[in-house]
Amino acid sequence: MFIREASIADYPQLRQIYLESRRESFHWVNADEMSLEDFDRDTSEEQILLAEENDQVLGFASLYVPNRFIHNLFVHPAAAGRGVGDLLLKSAVAELGTPVTLKCVSENHKALSFYKKRGWRAVVEEGEPGAKYWVLVYE
Repeated sequence: MFIREASIADYPQLRQIYLESRRESFHWVNADEMSLEDFDRDTSEEQILLAEENDQVLGFASLYVPNRFIHNLFVHPAAAGRGVGDLLLKSAVAELGTPVTLKCVSENHKALSFYKKRGWRAVVEEGEPGAKYWVLVYE
């Protein structure tokens, strides 16, 4: 498994990963409102790193470089538990430098645990009721 920067040729696989991952884990959102086009909108103006193995994209991280911010980190459900997210997270931090921040939906307990186990610190919970998220920092 290796990490590389995404190209436009990778977008069909990236769109699918984004859609399938959210449909499986975002229980607080109506899955019928999600679409493949969400990926393009939600990663606009971001650098995208992807994890690949045997010509198969396993996951990605999208980075908003000017703010040292990890906007998205998604692993295909079939690749969960194989270290993909950990490798993407480490690569994103290496690319951005520290301190680096990200936001994690408060309802996403599995993701919050993932980040905290890797040394991320929850700084503040923000957002409206029903749409709360934690700001996390890695220094």
